[in-house]
Amino acid sequence: MLIRKYLGAILAVLLISNSLGSAIGNELTKSNSFKLLLRSEQKVDGEFFRAQYREQKWAASQTAIIVCDMWDLHHCRNATFRVAEVAPRLNRFVQEARRRGAVIIHAPSSCMKFYQDHPARKRAIDAPKADFHPKDIGKWCTDIPSEKGITFPVDHSDGGCDSVGEIQSNFAKELKLKGRNPGSPWIRQISTIGINKDDYISDNGHEIWNILTVHGIKNVMVTGVHTNMCVLGRPFGLRQMSKNGKNTVLVRDLTDTMYNPQKRPFLNHFRGTDRVIQHIERFVCSTITSDQVLGGTSFKFNKDKDHSRIVFVVGEREYKTERTLPVFVAKYLEPLGYKCDFVHASQKDRNAFPGLKLIEEADLLFLSVRRRSLHKDQLQLIKNHLEKGKPLVGIRTSSHAFGKDSKNKDQVAWHSFDEDILGAKYKGHYGKQKKGEPPLQAHRVKGSEQHPILKGVAEKPFNVLTHLYKTQDVQSTVTGLLDGKVGDKLSELMAWTNESKGRRVFYTTLGGVEDFAIEDFNRMLVNAVKWCLR
Repeated sequence: MLIRKYLGAILAVLLISNSLGSAIGNELTKSNSFKLLLRSEQKVDGEFFRAQYREQKWAASQTAIIVCDMWDLHHCRNATFRVAEVAPRLNRFVQEARRRGAVIIHAPSSCMKFYQDHPARKRAIDAPKADFHPKDIGKWCTDIPSEKGITFPVDHSDGGCDSVGEIQSNFAKELKLKGRNPGSPWIRQISTIGINKDDYISDNGHEIWNILTVHGIKNVMVTGVHTNMCVLGRPFGLRQMSKNGKNTVLVRDLTDTMYNPQKRPFLNHFRGTDRVIQHIERFVCSTITSDQVLGGTSFKFNKDKDHSRIVFVVGEREYKTERTLPVFVAKYLEPLGYKCDFVHASQKDRNAFPGLKLIEEADLLFLSVRRRSLHKDQLQLIKNHLEKGKPLVGIRTSSHAFGKDSKNKDQVAWHSFDEDILGAKYKGHYGKQKKGEPPLQAHRVKGSEQHPILKGVAEKPFNVLTHLYKTQDVQSTVTGLLDGKVGDKLSELMAWTNESKGRRVFYTTLGGVEDFAIEDFNRMLVNAVKWCLR
């Protein structure tokens, strides 16, 4: 029986969780604060959004963790199983936050009867009443002013359940046989997440506000499910906490959505979750990941581990790739299941890339940077990725990404990056085509016709508007794919691969705004990502 297997899985992961929880205490410092890297998306020039990372230090004694609706069972089979999968990690997160001195609030909505005699439930009821309660703090919140006029990123009008057909109907029958209401089978919080007598249990907005007030809570971390519904809308959810003045974050790897891929935006379930998180980062509050408290790496669902993670590092002003690449990702890569994150150069310090630590979890590094001298530790993150034999895709100015000297001793150049990693030397460019000159065209290199990166790319030469780069000292490990030619006058290598030291690299001198309007360029870039990740 499915439910029996499910409950057995809970017991197994609980044992694992307990052993990991005891080990983690030895690894972490005895800090009574949280050093966090908050991610949000800010609108730039009223046209597009860019990822922004900022460091903050939160006192644990002024921080509350709210565990939203981590029920023992859910009416949707897949949602039930994902709750069971993330619960051990969330339990560790709660344990560590509690150890440092944070207030823990368990909020399994509609389950208060089960906990009526629990000390943590009684503590919530008995908490001194706050002198002030925000308007509508006891109600569901459908939106806040910053969301007005914004189309929600996923269509969950069908309820969002992604398990359908016979599998889901059989699950509903099992729920009924167990004496549970198939429409709302939850009666308690999943037992994997431990509840301490000094914690709180409540699903009431007024009670939770009382708790926050009596403890002087300024900061709130919200975890649990489901991101697009309860996590956002509950009286204790992100919208209410954010609009009422709390420093609020979503722990984005300890959550899940109710989203069916058969609905808009027609992405797989996990990329649908990413779209909801992006909406939250733009219009509601910042997000963090659990590894910022627990160490190690962030949590990833098993079924999402089949989808590679790509980290885009963007730091150039000439070709506006901070605008073109997110559009490319949304149109071409996310529908293929790839998880894509962006790290941009700081607007205050062009040589700093806040959030670059994400590279440690990247399967592929996608580079669009021009003449930056990175801080030593950040450049080392890139070198570590490459030294592990992990792949890279570079476009346009990436051939001279790190080639500028700095007077700051903590910042370093990497002048030989083009030769060391790309396999050829950048020697400047020819400038834009003059009026009356033949157009710059991309030609297939002889012998490259069957290369998978050129699959679906026009066999005949196609025009490009970006001016031609000069490329010299091409190494033997390089396989040419495209030549850029201007009539019979100029010819330079325009796209190639470099397979060296067990690492796959693709680079193209294309990447200007006009290039992203060329379907053959986009197709080649998608193919290059696939090839690098094989």
